[in-house]
Amino acid sequence: MDVVDAHCHIISADEDAYPRAPLGGKQSDWAATRPVTAEGMAARMNEAGIAQSVLVQATTAYGYDNSYVVDSARKEPGRFIAVGTFDPLRPDAPAALAEAVGTGGLSGVRLFTTGSTMQTQGEWFAAPESYAFWEKAQELDVPVCLQMRLGPATAQAEEVLDRFPGVRVLLDHIGYPDIAASPAKAGEEVAALARHERLHLKLTHRNLERLQDAGERAADFLRPVVGAFGADRIAWGSNCPAAEQSLPDLLKLAEDVLAVLPDHERAEILAGTARRLYPELAKADR
Repeated sequence: MDVVDAHCHIISADEDAYPRAPLGGKQSDWAATRPVTAEGMAARMNEAGIAQSVLVQATTAYGYDNSYVVDSARKEPGRFIAVGTFDPLRPDAPAALAEAVGTGGLSGVRLFTTGSTMQTQGEWFAAPESYAFWEKAQELDVPVCLQMRLGPATAQAEEVLDRFPGVRVLLDHIGYPDIAASPAKAGEEVAALARHERLHLKLTHRNLERLQDAGERAADFLRPVVGAFGADRIAWGSNCPAAEQSLPDLLKLAEDVLAVLPDHERAEILAGTARRLYPELAKADR
């Protein structure tokens, strides 16, 4: 089956050319102990049979310096595209965004509001100071990856989505719903967000591992979520190498969990959605 990895990370071995500058001043454990270069990622993709990947900035290694993902995507056009971390509160956010997705080489941006090195959920992405950014992202039709946790910031996310209904937002790791506690309740919580017509979900190992653990109850999550959003608004991402498993194993995890879905829905989640979100991938001569 044709596959696009919508969420993987790369880190250069050349720290002089690409110095570390993690957001918050703290580097993640995975970035320090199991980094993967662009060349290494290409080799892993070959092993897994993955045609194309979205290089998402390793925020816990480089912060807002997106140089490495941009340079790597430019070296392998058609195989890689770059999504960079962005600060929506910067005074020149609209102009900086236009430049970043124009001559700057980014195909999308990411707002990193929480993560392994930032356990407190930030709400700044919905502050009035961010509105100029969201308006520009809507105008440019730029995909915005939002790394956040549902619950602590759901109200803020919905406020932004209601205020800027035309913006394309990808919810990284589906916002970390608590599938382990109750697949059905988590599915209901996520499905309720489908009313925002341009909101997309990014399904990664952080969700798939919990669904695998749930066994037959995984359907209690998948049915309402896929039913509400449609497979064409869900994209798979490996999260390699933040995930400890190999890339082939991460793809197999996705294929195993999604085996309950019809072929056409799996095809959308594993490739089609990503190519619509990022037209550069669809235009590439594969």
